[in-house]
Amino acid sequence: MSRREFKYRGKTVEELKELSMDEFVELLPARQRRTLTRQQYWTHRRRKLLNDMRRAKELMEQGKPYPEIRTHVRDFIVLPEFVGLTVHVHNGRQFVPVELTPQRIGHYFAEFANSIKPVNHGAPGVGATRSSTYVPLK
Repeated sequence: MSRREFKYRGKTVEELKELSMDEFVELLPARQRRTLTRQQYWTHRRRKLLNDMRRAKELMEQGKPYPEIRTHVRDFIVLPEFVGLTVHVHNGRQFVPVELTPQRIGHYFAEFANSIKPVNHGAPGVGATRSSTYVPLK
């Protein structure tokens, strides 16, 4: 029984890696496509992260350990060339390791490093309401 191979818009990960950036951008949803085509998107921080990830990918392919990649850039889009890397994304309090899998292509880093902790309400304590001031004798 073979596992189904992941495809993004009908193309395998290997086919996506062979595409140029312009050809890949055409496959993305409108928001990501518009973001990647804007000149202002490629700031110094994003270019540095891109170069660090490319260097880490080269080391990984050579079989060498690559340094931990930590970033505060949460609006970086996962590109097919970085599948297999682990990037530590800051969530406002700590760095959360995010493994870049084929299913995450085209998504933002922030989607995988939640910045808001879910609220878990417990039982009300003493002094929580006016009725809790009454204490029965027995």
